[in-house]
Amino acid sequence: MVSISLCMIVRNEEEVLARCLDSVRAAVDEIVIVDTGSTDRTKEIASEYTEKLFDYKWCEDFSAARNFAFSKGTMDYLMWLDADDVLPEASLKALLALKE
Repeated sequence: MVSISLCMIVRNEEEVLARCLDSVRAAVDEIVIVDTGSTDRTKEIASEYTEKLFDYKWCEDFSAARNFAFSKGTMDYLMWLDADDVLPEASLKALLALKE
């Protein structure tokens, strides 16, 4: 079975982060979260899902931050979601089947 790293960049996403991670965690083998300067509970919430939590100084460049996050992924495949994304149940099942 292949393995997947979920690599995310976040900032002040305490309202939506847990919902996103709950929707996808059954399908991913690793969660990498890169925080770009949160001042709310985002990092505290992220730490409930992963130890792979990194700080990144925001430099007005989404691609640089996302590439930094991808550089921390260690699985066969890398995937990204925004914190306000939710993986629907049907898509979760499809992704799990695809992994096999």
